[in-house]
Amino acid sequence: MSIWKQDTDLERLDGWTRNTLMEALGIRVTAIGEDWLQGTMPVDHRTHQPYGLLHGGASVALAETLGSSAAMLTLDPAKERAVGLDINANHVRGVTSGTVTGTARPLHLGRSTQVWEIRIEDEAGKLVCISRLTMAVVPATAMGSR
Repeated sequence: MSIWKQDTDLERLDGWTRNTLMEALGIRVTAIGEDWLQGTMPVDHRTHQPYGLLHGGASVALAETLGSSAAMLTLDPAKERAVGLDINANHVRGVTSGTVTGTARPLHLGRSTQVWEIRIEDEAGKLVCISRLTMAVVPATAMGSR
């Protein structure tokens, strides 16, 4: 059974990235399952650190993008919104080129908090980064109009 409360059309989700950090880094939402959201990011000049490796901050940006987008999809935006409280990441393998793929899955979907695990893998399916994102669920009125 799907956990999503909003339309999960990929074109709509990719529209959320226009004119944002995600667009600048080339992050795209690419697949949606019953309880997971997946996206990709290129490993190139936009996402490298000075030594030619995937920048840890870029991995965290991918993780937060996927986790927070997934969190919002589990909510009715007319009533509530999800905002980040905490994110951590363990960078376990270097990547110099290609594309990395992140998959966000919920660990906890509560009334006031959500916890998401985001696994980022290289093109060979090897773990590059494991991240955990905690989101606060707040009333939509707390966020103002948008």
